[in-house]
Amino acid sequence: MSAHRLRSLDAFRGATIAAMVLVNDPGSLDHIYPQLKHAVWHGWTFTDWIFPFFLFIVGVAMTFSFARRMEEGAGRRVLVLHVVRRSAIIFALGLLVNGFPFWLDPNFSLTTFRIPGVLQRIAICYLIASFIFLTTSARGQALWIVLLLGGYWLMVKWIPVPGYGAGVLEPKGNLLWYVDSTILGTHLGLCADTGL
Repeated sequence: MSAHRLRSLDAFRGATIAAMVLVNDPGSLDHIYPQLKHAVWHGWTFTDWIFPFFLFIVGVAMTFSFARRMEEGAGRRVLVLHVVRRSAIIFALGLLVNGFPFWLDPNFSLTTFRIPGVLQRIAICYLIASFIFLTTSARGQALWIVLLLGGYWLMVKWIPVPGYGAGVLEPKGNLLWYVDSTILGTHLGLCADTGL
């Protein structure tokens, strides 16, 4: 094993992948343990932790990877190009997974092809987090956390949604549902009606 690898992170990654396999195929959907289903709206289950676990893994790995590459002499421009390339590849792989096998499904249509997916979201988070990490100090990163979380809350609470008003926190009628359904429309798949 490479001296640069963090064994605890590798172990956590493996456990998260095993958990993902479990929640994606829990056996009979008629007799499923409640923790192996997503929370309908409020609260969370074990299943709802899998995606945040992957983002945590990406964040931890990113800091070690960038530090090592900078020690080896890689400049910021090289790292930014690497991040953009890797994010595009992850996003494209997510689209491939969502649509595979395109040519075998007689109902496949680009007009209803689901764009959002786990890999696509990881790619976007990785891209944004990498830019913040590469361009700011620890203090700047803390400020970004406050601005992003605070801004998110303020927008959801105070920006009115046409036909629903401001501050709606239900699956349908909240600002996030409105933005997603307006921009992505039918590309949200089943999420378009529920906000999930």
